[in-house]
Amino acid sequence: MPDNEFENTSGLPAARGQLQVRLVAERTRRPVQGAEVEITYEGDPESETRRYTTDESGMTEIISLPAPNLEYSTQFSEEQPYAEYTVRVHADGYEDAEVAGTEILPGVIAIQEIQMQSATPTEGFERIVIGPHTLFGTYPPKIAESEIKPTTETGEIVLSRVVVPEYVIVHDGVPTDASAQNYWIRFRDYIKNVASSEIYATWTDSAIRANVLAIMSFVLNRVYTEWYRNKGYDFTITSSTAFDQKWIAGRNIYQNISNVVDEMYGSYLSRPNVKQPILTQYCDGRRVTCPNWMSQWGAQSLGEQGYSAVEILRYYYGDSIYINTAVEISGVPSSWPGYELAEGASGAKVQQMQEQLNVISESYPALPRIAADGIFGPATRASVEKFQSIFGLPVTGIVNYPTWYKISEIYVGVSRIAELS
Repeated sequence: MPDNEFENTSGLPAARGQLQVRLVAERTRRPVQGAEVEITYEGDPESETRRYTTDESGMTEIISLPAPNLEYSTQFSEEQPYAEYTVRVHADGYEDAEVAGTEILPGVIAIQEIQMQSATPTEGFERIVIGPHTLFGTYPPKIAESEIKPTTETGEIVLSRVVVPEYVIVHDGVPTDASAQNYWIRFRDYIKNVASSEIYATWTDSAIRANVLAIMSFVLNRVYTEWYRNKGYDFTITSSTAFDQKWIAGRNIYQNISNVVDEMYGSYLSRPNVKQPILTQYCDGRRVTCPNWMSQWGAQSLGEQGYSAVEILRYYYGDSIYINTAVEISGVPSSWPGYELAEGASGAKVQQMQEQLNVISESYPALPRIAADGIFGPATRASVEKFQSIFGLPVTGIVNYPTWYKISEIYVGVSRIAELS
């Protein structure tokens, strides 16, 4: 596709975004190496097909693609601010897969993960269609609720403390739609999906953080109050914007949003003397207004004015709002030592991390094996740096909490000990 594909009447130049396709086996989460990946632009049926092959980590190279200019996504515009691409995949031993509508924004890395299903005798084909972004498409506005739920009614089911669940069950439709599918989604992946569906990754860091905090607080309120289970449903939350947040099955996420979620994982918004996370409702603030709730576009505007994430949240939710941290009891490595591990460190925690990296290296050969001797030397640092590079983390060679969690997460996945019974 020519680079001027997105030139427009305003005379603003086209920009470029980046895409990396990551393939994992559906059940084991092991990388799918040597797969054929084809990428085409959806806006032009005659556009060229770009072809790539996944490496030993199941990933393509980071691919530069034309995208609309930056101002369409940083300032409210009627122009579509992202380009849509179709990703087709063929891998021996797996069903062919296709994702239509992968969204590419300028200046940021989009990550399109595809979970590959083992081939069946009938040689099936899986196609995922990503719907419009909520800031561009037409979705029903949120139905107003109280931000704090009553918890003293007879028969009310309420957790005794705020926890981060390993999984949330997402009902892909309105609550009363019995035909809608339920998906078991890791909590962290759910937050990344919703944030990528509801805000633009090109926004200021503080606007992204404010929105991620609001998203996490909202879903943790649903978890804490067991809102839908109290109503007789068997799910945690829905994908309907009228009731909850927009989650889109199979959609791409963005690397910078992913990093923010990893850093802020388990945080939520509180008020003094209120135990439950606040049900932080919001709207786009342009096509729909919502007094006393956060405006998403307004958050971006405040971010551009230099407001911090907390200042943005207090601007909309009041000065009494503050950031709290949940009790993390599942899906999070309880063995986190509570401090960063770096070159020169030693002990049992270093050895545990080294052993997990060695197990991961059996599925990700680009990761070098190291001596599990409990000594954080140059070889361990190089292994940590390679791990961070493979999984899109800042390459520091230091094992901070996001890196520790990611090592544990991948270790659990490739060891096949985290599968639901």
